[in-house]
Amino acid sequence: MYRRSTVSLSLFDSASARVLMSPQVDPWWGFKGRFKTPPWADVLMEKVGNAGVITLNRPKVLNALNLPMIRHIYPQLKKWEKDDETDLVIIKGAGGKAFCAGGDIRAVTEAGKVGDPLAQDFFREEYILNHAIGTCKKPYIALIDGITMGGGVGLSVHGRFRVATEKTLFAMPETAIGLFPDVGGGYFLPRLEGKLGLFLALTGFRLKGRDVQRAGVASHFVEAQKIPALEKELVHLKSPSAEDVSRLLDSYQSQVRKQELCLLNSKNTHSASLQTLSKMSPISLKITYKQLQAGASLSLQDVLVMEYRLSQACMRGCDFYEGVRALLIDKDQSPKWNPSSLEEISDQSVEECFSSLGQKDLRF
Repeated sequence: MYRRSTVSLSLFDSASARVLMSPQVDPWWGFKGRFKTPPWADVLMEKVGNAGVITLNRPKVLNALNLPMIRHIYPQLKKWEKDDETDLVIIKGAGGKAFCAGGDIRAVTEAGKVGDPLAQDFFREEYILNHAIGTCKKPYIALIDGITMGGGVGLSVHGRFRVATEKTLFAMPETAIGLFPDVGGGYFLPRLEGKLGLFLALTGFRLKGRDVQRAGVASHFVEAQKIPALEKELVHLKSPSAEDVSRLLDSYQSQVRKQELCLLNSKNTHSASLQTLSKMSPISLKITYKQLQAGASLSLQDVLVMEYRLSQACMRGCDFYEGVRALLIDKDQSPKWNPSSLEEISDQSVEECFSSLGQKDLRF
């Protein structure tokens, strides 16, 4: 039985975390040589059968993504990608409630206030991981069973296979906290059908269950009770092609009826959306609109470079800190946005958010 280590994996445990997450450090090994991380870690990495399995392991905070987790996942993903004995990668969340509810935004906020480099490092390394997922040469399967928002979307949506269940709750709610739908949102959102991506980006509207697949966010829909059996079959696939994985997922998939998204059937959607938009950060809305316009014709890599520039513009501004205060810290739900209206925001001020950072630009 494992004992709890004295090594903490909290976001600010800098010395221990840097050592533990370094790609030069040998991985942990379990009984019979089975690769695995200790069960108290924030992210578990295991080699099971022919698969590398990543488990986000912070169930008490809905598997929120922090910097040590990113620094653990990225080198291991690259290692598995080159390993002849690893045929596919599976990522999932622990606890039964969430895949990943987003990034550790409160920690980033505190860092940004005092000029801590975490405010740059978190976004830079998160986006590099998003790109690695999007370009992974091995089949990458995200089991998005439960809450999947923000940073959790970045860990899943760029992979080849995204499996939703009836418990999946998807959203990109960043405009409500003075941010924008990042982690490659500028790439995948404008590629959804019609203007659905723009609607989701501006309003933070939540998609549930089957609608996540109907929208094109998930590639498959499987009932939650079937996920363990599916995972068991996945890890024993030998040298599968993308088509092999797709056929297996298809065999588990519950048929999705051809019908409109539930959100389009609601008579009150229009008025509710206007009310929602009135509560969002005006600068975030303008940035997001331009982000999706630009991202529609850019590669994922170029979108992430653009989004890193936007993230640092938000760190320099004030709405991100005010949004986090109002929604996540004080929870008074009454942010005081500055500027307070769309009319007060000039095109030039928006354009400046997209400006190059020179030597500080994101590089892959």
